[in-house]
Amino acid sequence: MKNSELTIIGGGLAGCEAAWQAAEAGLHVKLFEMRPNVSTGAHKTDGLAELVCSNSLGSLLADRASGLLKEELKVLKSLLVDCAEKTSLPAGNALAVDRILFSQLVTEKISNHPRIKVFREEIKNIPTTPVIISSGPLTSFDLAQSIKAFLGHDSLFFFDAIAPIVSSDSINFDVAFKASRFHEDTTGEGDYINCPFSKDEYLTFVDALRSAQTIELKPFESEISSGVNAGSRKYFEGCLPIEELARRDPQALAFGPMRPIGLYDPRTGKGAYAILQLRQDNLSGSLYNMVGFQTNLTYPEQKRVFRTIPGLEKAEFVRFGQMHRNTYIASPLSLKPTLQSQKRDDLFFAGQLIGVEGYMGNIASGWLVGTNAARFLNHQPLLTFPPETMLGALIQYVTSSDISTFQPMKANFGILKELPEYIRSRKEKNKVLSNRSLEYMNSFMKS
Repeated sequence: MKNSELTIIGGGLAGCEAAWQAAEAGLHVKLFEMRPNVSTGAHKTDGLAELVCSNSLGSLLADRASGLLKEELKVLKSLLVDCAEKTSLPAGNALAVDRILFSQLVTEKISNHPRIKVFREEIKNIPTTPVIISSGPLTSFDLAQSIKAFLGHDSLFFFDAIAPIVSSDSINFDVAFKASRFHEDTTGEGDYINCPFSKDEYLTFVDALRSAQTIELKPFESEISSGVNAGSRKYFEGCLPIEELARRDPQALAFGPMRPIGLYDPRTGKGAYAILQLRQDNLSGSLYNMVGFQTNLTYPEQKRVFRTIPGLEKAEFVRFGQMHRNTYIASPLSLKPTLQSQKRDDLFFAGQLIGVEGYMGNIASGWLVGTNAARFLNHQPLLTFPPETMLGALIQYVTSSDISTFQPMKANFGILKELPEYIRSRKEKNKVLSNRSLEYMNSFMKS
């Protein structure tokens, strides 16, 4: 059935990867993206695969979880990983991209594929034909209601947050300095801009942060009123707003996103008490995003509070941080390990909607769902990857977890199948796990 037709809803990372893999397998793909006709409230452009949060796709190192998943995706010939490498920026051991160029390249590749047709319109109901739903964390209200009605149980939702971006020429380099993240590279200036805090400066900043005013929720963030946790803010613990961290514990930032491992304050020559790091956000180096500084402070409060950071006294904020609704389904109750609906074999789900977090996780779920949809329509056996691989472990987690404790999950070594032998060193253990994963992935694909 090489001429079979497949509908994909959502032109984000998962949807674009799925569209490419399905089309490469011979399907004719109709990709629906509601932007720019319908806004999400968080996206700024009409480009496919727009990166709303960070511009970093995680580590380049295979002994890091996101780096391992990236290596697996390179084995699988992922389109979006290839696009990311072609639009990459200097970021030490991380794969950071120019988000505009990345989106433009993905849009160009998808739009020019002879078997993919892009439609700019909102799909409000689940189609009755073969379909992948990868509508993301900002799924429209009508489609979300259709999904809930089909699944027979409430969708879950929580609130996610994105970090501010500042112009590099507004940073005070009499205080701020360049160095690699956590001093990974001692041979050059480094790819990150660092703003060092003394203890007093840090405590003053935390006090201002804890008392700052936050933004009221937008209508689109509270329109689903019957879901689990309706009426309350349920944060994803892996992406907490910095003001929430500061309110929980005044030292949480110093031991979390602002930990100063291996970095010294050039003003004193001593180790900094805390560090804010900024990562390059565009190819020209004119924009930098505040690493780990997702926030829901009001815009005037962001300007006031963040300008108390040493080196950002006169910072120009090109984009302020914000918090937005993030929708995901109860995948352990809804999906098979192939990412098919348990109720309907020609209905697939992918991306953040299934509870996969992180850019690499979204791309990986898109690769799997696009490949499996093609295999299903071509009457071939569907793929489930071994739990020794990061892709296999991630999909196993989201489709088989205890629903009472289910939350979105990023790639991490803790979800991989345990090693038969005990290894004391975490670094050495991760290296062994990584090598095993890539061996399994290569062997699996050959077979």
